[in-house]
Amino acid sequence: MAVFSFTVTARDAHSRARAGVFRTPHGEVRTPAFMPVGTLASVKGVAPEAVREAGAEMILANAYHLMLRPGAERVARLGGLHRFMNWPWSILTDSGGFQVMSLGGLVEVTDEGVRFRSHIDGSLHELGPERSVAVQELLGADVIMAFDQLVALPAPRPLVEEALERTQRWLERCLRAKTRDDQALFGIIQGGLERDLRVQAARAVAALNLPGFAIGGLSVGERPEEMYAVLDWVVPELPEDRPRYLMGVGSPDHLVEGVWRGIDLFDCVLPTRIARNGTVMVWGGRLNLRNARYADDPLPLEPGCDCYACRHYSRAYIRHLIKSDEMFGLTLCSIHNIRHLERLMETIRGHLGAGTFACFREEFWQANGMWQRHIDRHGGNGLE
Repeated sequence: MAVFSFTVTARDAHSRARAGVFRTPHGEVRTPAFMPVGTLASVKGVAPEAVREAGAEMILANAYHLMLRPGAERVARLGGLHRFMNWPWSILTDSGGFQVMSLGGLVEVTDEGVRFRSHIDGSLHELGPERSVAVQELLGADVIMAFDQLVALPAPRPLVEEALERTQRWLERCLRAKTRDDQALFGIIQGGLERDLRVQAARAVAALNLPGFAIGGLSVGERPEEMYAVLDWVVPELPEDRPRYLMGVGSPDHLVEGVWRGIDLFDCVLPTRIARNGTVMVWGGRLNLRNARYADDPLPLEPGCDCYACRHYSRAYIRHLIKSDEMFGLTLCSIHNIRHLERLMETIRGHLGAGTFACFREEFWQANGMWQRHIDRHGGNGLE
């Protein structure tokens, strides 16, 4: 029987932040950790070895999209997701709840589940708690997510209440449907921006004694301070000895503030999505390499960065690739952006171990003022 464990190795004296180790059947994940997104069993434009070299110890794939193409049964026949995508380390699969919401008018939601038409070919499909778990068991990820219903924010309270109650019922059905011991099922806490609903949901999910807990329904239109408030309400209700996962969040400011409030795991398409626009993250902000000012710039993307792109290539060269529509340029930007966030998490873990995270947080905000109170227009969940 596979064993999942989470060990806290350091705590911050001024916040709920902590460092730890989350162990899965495919290795250890040092937390707090950022998980690059490989929606379709591929982190876009980046080889698995390069993702690992950039510092990632766990990645995310999406059950909804893989169910439609190439099919979960096919992935299982080919040895499961780890072998299929040549990623022998830890994997988490999302259940498809967000993707179902994003289909909008193509979806019919009932207590049994959802009926929807594929965004690929218009074919009709049904997805509910039992089918979502079955798909994720076929895929074989280490961590699987309960099927949930979320709503875009802001939303009227009756709609949030209805979705929360359905999510709770679906979680219980997911638990009954789960058959594999080598997978950890995380419950998802919904409740919109309603404090009493979020606390109610957190307590109900925590009572199920799950191996981990996710906070969902955020980064879907709310302001940053509203998201932080939800974390302040929810995290104190969750067990200290289990990992906490904030879904679909990955801009540097949200990572720092999420860790401050006790979050251990994050994921987002942000680093690779903005890379495909020729934008790279640097300490203090971003660079748009399409800008003519970088045409003769001999510097690396970010001086001091140890990523493959920064070790070998200049801003001028990478800009040339992007302007010439050479795919390699966007791959280099993606590698750098992933490494930038992984370096941030490594730095945070180091400060947590040294007891200096509060000082680092102040330093971060002094240097990165552009992120403050800002939801990046490229951020959030979803298919890249």
